[in-house]
Amino acid sequence: MTALHEITKDFRFDAAHTLIREIAAEGSRRIHGHSYRAQVALRGSVDPTSGMVADMGLVEQLVEGARETLDHRFLDEINDLGPATMENLASWIWRKVKPECPQLVRVTVFRDSAGESCSYWGE
Repeated sequence: MTALHEITKDFRFDAAHTLIREIAAEGSRRIHGHSYRAQVALRGSVDPTSGMVADMGLVEQLVEGARETLDHRFLDEINDLGPATMENLASWIWRKVKPECPQLVRVTVFRDSAGESCSYWGE
């Protein structure tokens, strides 16, 4: 059996959005914002030469592209996101990172101030 390790990289972004929902509907329909934290998790065997599952510098570059697209943006205007829920944010980050990062196994989006999170394990 091959030993596996899991490494994670967190990043933060602040963004605004609107939502159509049944509960707390009035405030959600108005433009409002949140501070988010996202975490990508990679799993794999340690490379015997580098001693790493993946180079964290490369992982940082990959998540930076996603962060730049989301940070200080109006999420309703991101065409391929859909309604700006934590679920859609996690799936969207997955789609942006996974093509260049085959070891990706999970994306979690947190709204720490509300004690909420959503994890996505891919398609």
